[in-house]
Amino acid sequence: MSAFTADRAAALGGPAWLRKRRSEAFEDLAVMPMPSEKEEVWRYTPIDELRLDEYAPRSGASSLGALGSAFVDGVAGDLAAHAALVTAVDGRAVAVERRSLPETVRVGGLDVLADTGEILGQVLAGGDALVRLNDAFHPDVVVLDVPPRVEVDAPVVVVHWCTSGDLEPDGTDGGQAEEGWPASFPRTVVRLGAGASAQVVEVVAGVAGGRGLVVPITELAAGEGSRLSYAALQVLGTDVWHISRLAAVAGRDATLRTFTVGLGGAYDRSRTDALAEGPGSTTELRSAYLGTGSQIHDIRTLQDHAAAHTTSDLLCKGAVAGTSRSVYSGLIRVRRGAVRTNAFQTNHNLVLEEGAHADSVPNLDIEENDVRCSHASTVGPVDGDQRYYLESRGIPPARAEQLIVLGFFDDIVQRSPVPALVPRLRREVGLRLTSTLELDPEGADLPRTGREGADHG
Repeated sequence: MSAFTADRAAALGGPAWLRKRRSEAFEDLAVMPMPSEKEEVWRYTPIDELRLDEYAPRSGASSLGALGSAFVDGVAGDLAAHAALVTAVDGRAVAVERRSLPETVRVGGLDVLADTGEILGQVLAGGDALVRLNDAFHPDVVVLDVPPRVEVDAPVVVVHWCTSGDLEPDGTDGGQAEEGWPASFPRTVVRLGAGASAQVVEVVAGVAGGRGLVVPITELAAGEGSRLSYAALQVLGTDVWHISRLAAVAGRDATLRTFTVGLGGAYDRSRTDALAEGPGSTTELRSAYLGTGSQIHDIRTLQDHAAAHTTSDLLCKGAVAGTSRSVYSGLIRVRRGAVRTNAFQTNHNLVLEEGAHADSVPNLDIEENDVRCSHASTVGPVDGDQRYYLESRGIPPARAEQLIVLGFFDDIVQRSPVPALVPRLRREVGLRLTSTLELDPEGADLPRTGREGADHG
């Protein structure tokens, strides 16, 4: 960790409360062990291969560049009716565009929201060494703060563009920096007041090519009776390590819906912790991944019930091809006093080639009696009966398998809590399946299943 120093953290600047917070995090980091494969939460992962001394945090502002600008424009075009668009480069907010956002809603980075210290770290306090690394070296904070009883009808879009080592943002060869490959630490905080509603789309992307480390943290707080829908898409290059943490809390009678989609990265880890803190609250977690080449996708979830009459529902679906690997590990926790809890956890995995591998590890930790909890998981190849059904109707074997896999993903893509993101998700997944399944590029989009217009629950 030679490049991760106290002086470097202090040089990031910002308001006094943030500089103090970074300093405290660095002090904690100095005495904390790095995550290890010996720990249960890092089991099945290559975390022991992470060498932090090969990376360095960006010391100054980075340029979005032509490729980054084109990507942001593409996202904005796909979500044409967005209420606001925040663009960040290597963790720094560089542009904020308000369109149909109510005037009382605050959105932006520290340059316009320097007094947000009371929000940051309220949902996720402490954490392992990588969380504290983000605490110590995130240069900025993207904040969305929705007052009580305010409704934001269109999505608020946050795009994090992360530069890599071999290529500059404009696509030119940049090489490895003298102190190491670039490390980015995006930070996003969303808070909804009582009775408010909002949709948020967060995209983490970068140049396809070049090594890098991206450690994003997102905190979601849904106040009493509020409705928060959140969707995240990760499309980094396949030489980048992506280790993300999503921490969410739902207050009394609140509804919190999340969807994380991991497509890029050499090692892609997505951890989602959702706390049903208030009585009557509901959390809904959706997650999807597609592994190609030698990628590793690592999905961890926690459905945490701390109050009575709470509900959670999780669905994770993914596929692995080539020599890629995946692991899903989920825990339903019902604390003492959380009576009448209903919690469901489902994980389905397709193994498309013999060299690929998927692990599924569902868990329950129940401290109450009057609850209903269940979990289910499947790992296997394409269903032979489904293939036979299609072949018996004249569809060639290769195309039959393609249709089954495309339909497998379309089922969860259509469950996005932000319906406006569905076309983009369909296209991103379809394009990656094009090369994996040797599809016709013109028919790469996922087939429509007739769920459009239905309840996206």
